[in-house]
Amino acid sequence: MSDAAASGEGPVLTAKEREKLEKKNAKLAKFEAKKKAAAEKAAAAASASGGAEKKTEKKLKKSKDKEVAEYTAKTEPGSKKDVSTDMPSSYSPKYVEAAWYAWWEKEGFFKPEYRHPGMAPSRGQFVIPIPPPNVTGSLHLGHALTNAIEDCLVRWHRMRGDETLWNPGCDHAGIATQVVVEKKLKRERNVTRHDIGREAFVEEVWKWKNEKGDRIYIQQKAMGCALDWDRACFTMDPKLSTAVKEAFVRLHEEGTIYRSMRLVNWSCRLKSAISDIEVDKIELPGRTLLAVPGYEQKVEFGVIVSFAYRIHGEGEEGEIVVATTRIETMLGDTAVAVHPNDERYKHLHGKSVWHPFRKCPIPIVCDDFVEMDFGTGAVKITPAHDPNDYEVGHRHNLPFLTMLTDDGLTSDICEEFKGMPRFAARIAVLDAIKKEGLYRETKDHPMVVPMCSRSKDIVEPLIKPQWYCKCDEMAANAVQAVKSGDLRVVPSMHEKTWYKWLENSRDWCISRQLWWGHRIPAYFVTFKDSSKPSGSDTDGTYWVSGRTEEEARQKAAKQFEVAEDQLILSQDEDVLDTWFSSALFPFSIFGWPEQTADLERFYPNTLLETGHDILFFWVARMVFFGQKLMGKLPFPEVYLHAMVRDAHGRKMSKSLGNVIDPLDVIRGVTLEELHEQLRSGNLDPKEVERAIKGQKEDYPSGIPECGTDALRFALCAYTAQGRDINLDVNRVVGYRHFCNKLWNATKFAQMSLGEDFQPSAQEGLSGNESLIDKWILSRLAFAVSEVNSGFEKYEFPTATTACYNFWLYELCDVYLEAIKPVVNSSDEMAKSAARNVLYTCLDTGLRLLAPFMPFLTEELFQRLPKRTDGTPPSICVCPFPEQLNYRDESLESDVQFFQEIVHAIRSMRTEYLTPKDRPQVYVTCSTDEAASTARKFNSQICVLGGASEITVLQGETAPAGCTMVSLSDKVQVHMMIKGLIDISKEVSKQEAKVQQLTGQLEKLNKEMARPEYETKVPEKVRQNNAAKVEQTQQEISAMQSAIAALKLIE
Repeated sequence: MSDAAASGEGPVLTAKEREKLEKKNAKLAKFEAKKKAAAEKAAAAASASGGAEKKTEKKLKKSKDKEVAEYTAKTEPGSKKDVSTDMPSSYSPKYVEAAWYAWWEKEGFFKPEYRHPGMAPSRGQFVIPIPPPNVTGSLHLGHALTNAIEDCLVRWHRMRGDETLWNPGCDHAGIATQVVVEKKLKRERNVTRHDIGREAFVEEVWKWKNEKGDRIYIQQKAMGCALDWDRACFTMDPKLSTAVKEAFVRLHEEGTIYRSMRLVNWSCRLKSAISDIEVDKIELPGRTLLAVPGYEQKVEFGVIVSFAYRIHGEGEEGEIVVATTRIETMLGDTAVAVHPNDERYKHLHGKSVWHPFRKCPIPIVCDDFVEMDFGTGAVKITPAHDPNDYEVGHRHNLPFLTMLTDDGLTSDICEEFKGMPRFAARIAVLDAIKKEGLYRETKDHPMVVPMCSRSKDIVEPLIKPQWYCKCDEMAANAVQAVKSGDLRVVPSMHEKTWYKWLENSRDWCISRQLWWGHRIPAYFVTFKDSSKPSGSDTDGTYWVSGRTEEEARQKAAKQFEVAEDQLILSQDEDVLDTWFSSALFPFSIFGWPEQTADLERFYPNTLLETGHDILFFWVARMVFFGQKLMGKLPFPEVYLHAMVRDAHGRKMSKSLGNVIDPLDVIRGVTLEELHEQLRSGNLDPKEVERAIKGQKEDYPSGIPECGTDALRFALCAYTAQGRDINLDVNRVVGYRHFCNKLWNATKFAQMSLGEDFQPSAQEGLSGNESLIDKWILSRLAFAVSEVNSGFEKYEFPTATTACYNFWLYELCDVYLEAIKPVVNSSDEMAKSAARNVLYTCLDTGLRLLAPFMPFLTEELFQRLPKRTDGTPPSICVCPFPEQLNYRDESLESDVQFFQEIVHAIRSMRTEYLTPKDRPQVYVTCSTDEAASTARKFNSQICVLGGASEITVLQGETAPAGCTMVSLSDKVQVHMMIKGLIDISKEVSKQEAKVQQLTGQLEKLNKEMARPEYETKVPEKVRQNNAAKVEQTQQEISAMQSAIAALKLIE
């Protein structure tokens, strides 16, 4: 049984109609050829008469044709963009992204108060604070990832009807900002902050912030971030500064904040304590020379030096050998420790060794922290310069001798080395030990070197009086919040980190020796009456806190029972750690401690989204202060995204040249412009050279213009939970091509809809839909389900993949092609149904994409007709697609089957025919089900496969002269090629290819058969050769099968 007729799924041209069309096209081609010949003749004549200007004009015209379209209409900032003009021929980010953001902002779409009758019904609230970026400069791709994820979540929630607020803000970044301004002063005026004084320096910082600090906001607007700018906050603003003072005073009054002398991370370059997060841990495999600021020569690290202390005491002999990676710190040694159970040293318990440079005995102490099997089992103890030794010092009541000054010079505890730079002292001390005959050996030693991320200086543990915040109780509450489920951490794998940090948390050093930041609202008290005993600034008893100096004076008078006028108060010079003010961010931005309407309305927040690298440093501390000061968690959920690395998996680093400004990806940048950005920065000249080399390798042609939408979509598509993101900019370029596909698809769809098309007022089925109409609606329903599921579970690649597949592989590749005969036919009912379905796909598909691609979807949405006058003015406030009842998995299975037939036809056409050939195709089926399905979609197979006719055969064989692809044991696809190609010529061509491949295979086999092949050829090369052999054999086999098939036809 055969069936060569169409199934009624759309008009198919008859043989006579096709013949007529072909004649018409031939005449048109002949006419165009004549026109071309005439034009060439005229051009030749112009050239002969001195037509150089014409050539130039033609060249300029060609160049102009290639120019990128730009939006040139006169649109006032904040006015709606003019979309009445024709769409440019291709997608242009510059054109698309123009004017929309200012209009969104002016219309108030990003404010939680905005409502429109056409919006989705109100269903709840979504409040998210932005992780405030540092004011010091510009955003990088890591920030862009944060912005892309948060913005798509915000837009999704707003479109779903939630009252939505994304609160912007910027962090004052104490150390980073101070360093930038200090370098600026040195470069421009050759002065230091100490030269101009604190007040003038702080004025300079504010001046710099006001001039440069808005760059981040410009970048965020370029990224399309739907932030409520009227609520933007800066952590040094009066509102937030008031919150900082309030928090400090409350916590100090209850004893949570206290003053103490402890070891801190000290940057000699900055002359300040720094937080753990500002310390980079540099892993060294062994001896390594590192550049250290302030030293002309590189400094040696990654070695361990062994030296001896001689046993002290009358009649005592012998020595005890210790080892250290910082030999200079032995100047501050106050003991040698051994394990109490170590038999080797039991005879030395209670005895002393002699310090060769301080000329004094130091005790041998027993402590079980010593590892008996490491080295000699004896450890030098420097309590003032090592965290472990610090604890030992306290346990054994040892002296704490500081051998370094704040600026990294050796102190006066050893006159011989006084005033030396610490790493010069390292060399001098080692030489002196050798002269004393105490040196034993130096060995390579893997180690971790702490480096200040801001100054690149080597961090030193130093004992300093600082302000601390007790964390034990707050940490326990934070742990319980996660264990009880009150606080959810996504992905859940980060819960282990949460518990590890918080169950072993130490008190937090919150003071910094800087001038830029929130000055600590604590005052040291002295008395005008000299008979009153004065305290030490290391003693917290003599410190009072106050929101104002007047309040502090009143508290001090009451505490010390002294008249206010008899007190002298000196405010602490230090400032608070930047993370202190950041920890208050979820409620300080709403005016706390004032009980404002915004605070009542928006606290607690709904979600905190940030990178997993600051889980402890920021997220945990917000939880601490939220529970402590507000009595509530600041948010019930935390989503932690992965870190962005470069295409090679390397961490983003300016010195590698791989830190990319998102604006450079959006707008495009040349290689030379990338180089210039490095040269104008603060990098060392050698680092600049290294970074330029990296840029040449990664971006040899610069970075092409990709546009905001492609960048955002790429970042979200990469964000698989639990994995770092190796971002290849070329992938972003790929999504720019996707944007172009959307642009062209919508242009084509508008032509298919027609100028006068008006969609049905209500979305739904008319009853006249074809199978292919119902299929695309089924796939649309699937995409809607997947996108919503992706957002709900923070599985962004699920959502982006669903959007991408629907638009590219289903709407563009199948549906738009399949309905071309329908929209060009005279069947008005079928045309109307197809057009309404197409409109539904465009409208719903754009709304699905809107959270990811706000600019492109807005541009295209505004160019579509609207169902009713009540449609919201912008796609960003339109209802987000919810569950659609179009899913038909049985129909999807049938379409999948016919697409396999289409792919088989296309494969054979590519192999044997030219694009203009329209072959006859025969589908042989051994089951009724397969034959029925193939007949149902006969016309679609014909259109999409590029065939002249499809014949479904059941119980019959295909005619001779066909090539064949087998889909299964039940279905084979045959394509007639006899008469369309010269078979003998094709056989000769294929045989020549086989001969060529056989020669390559013999050469490879000969190479691999050499006796020394296995021993002398690298394994990777051998693996590649083995893969080539297998691939070549498969190619030869496939071509021999094709030749055999062709010979049968011949």
